[in-house]
Amino acid sequence: MALINRMSRLFTADVHAVLDRIEEPDVLLKHAIREMEDELARGEQRVHGLAIERATLDDRHRKVLAIIAELADQLDVCFANGNDDLARKVLKRRLETERLEKHVDERRATLGKELDARRTACNEQREQLDVMRQKAELLATAPSHESAERSDFAVADDEVEVAFLRERHKRAQS
Repeated sequence: MALINRMSRLFTADVHAVLDRIEEPDVLLKHAIREMEDELARGEQRVHGLAIERATLDDRHRKVLAIIAELADQLDVCFANGNDDLARKVLKRRLETERLEKHVDERRATLGKELDARRTACNEQREQLDVMRQKAELLATAPSHESAERSDFAVADDEVEVAFLRERHKRAQS
C-alpha cells in the first residue's frame, strides 16, 4: 500500500512539473494583473458611489437640521400667541423631523464606516497590484531561467587561470 502511495505521489509530482513547464508564467502573471486591475476598478467605483451617497446624506442632514431650527422658531411663535392646537401640529412635525434626522445620522455613520473600510481595502489592493506589476517587470527583464543558470555559474578559463595563480602564490609564501 505504501509503495502505491509513493508511486502515486511521484506520478502526480511529474504531472505537475510538466504542467508548470507548459504554462507560461508571464502570461499567467499578466492575466492575474488584469484581474487585479478590474477588481480594483470595481472597488474604486464602489468607493466613488459611496462618497457621493455620503455627500448626499450630509446635505440632507444639514437641511433637516435647518428645518428643525425653523420648527423651533414656529413653536416659539405659537406659544407666544397662545395657539396650542397649532403648537401641537408643529411639535408633531418637529418630532417626525427629529426622527428623520436620527435615521439620516445613523445612516451617515454606517456609510462612513463602510466608506473607510472600502478605501482601506482599495489601498491594500493597489499596493498588491503594484507588487505584482514589479514582479512582472522583473520577470520580463530577467533572462530565461536556463540561460541565467548557465551564465551565473559558468566559469571562464581566464578566471580559472587567475584563481590558480593566486592559490599557487599563497602556497609559495607559506
